[in-house]
Amino acid sequence: MQKTTKERLLETGLTLLLRHGYNDLGVHSILEATGVPKGSFYHHFRSKEDFALQVIDSYMAEVHGGLDASLGDRTLPPLDRVRRFFELTREKYRHEGYLGCMLGGLGQELAGVNETFQSKIETCFSQMADRIAACFEEAREDGSLSPQADPLTLAELVLNCWEGAALRSRLRRERSPLDSMLDFYFSSVAATTA
Repeated sequence: MQKTTKERLLETGLTLLLRHGYNDLGVHSILEATGVPKGSFYHHFRSKEDFALQVIDSYMAEVHGGLDASLGDRTLPPLDRVRRFFELTREKYRHEGYLGCMLGGLGQELAGVNETFQSKIETCFSQMADRIAACFEEAREDGSLSPQADPLTLAELVLNCWEGAALRSRLRRERSPLDSMLDFYFSSVAATTA
């Protein structure tokens, strides 16, 4: 099925925002990459900011799809389901050339200067943390985590660690920071219940 003009713009926007960031990406570059006329762009988006915010929504739809696939896989124990989400994300990063997390990149670039993006990106991370925390709660209930463990704190910590590893992976253009982070985090979490 052929993609709509808006879908093509959003898909291209995701790639370009990952590569260039927000400030270095002009509308002209988006139009050039998609072959879409300027009028069509402004038919779908009020501004470059509106476009980037909708790209974030599109990105989050992918993230939630990954969370659904991983956290919803009841054939795996809860901790393995959380780890699986990050392993699938690592594979996505590999296909993109280890450019990292779009939320992390935009957050670093814009959070200090644009409250709209700061709020949007923090909301996205909070949604992810809530979903991961629910899986950690299952792990606490089945004894895989200590009864004293705080699932939301653990979820926020794994996201924070992941974002740091994603930045290092982007700098190096390879996966070892992601692998090391996952191994360290999940062996540390498992050790607290032993």
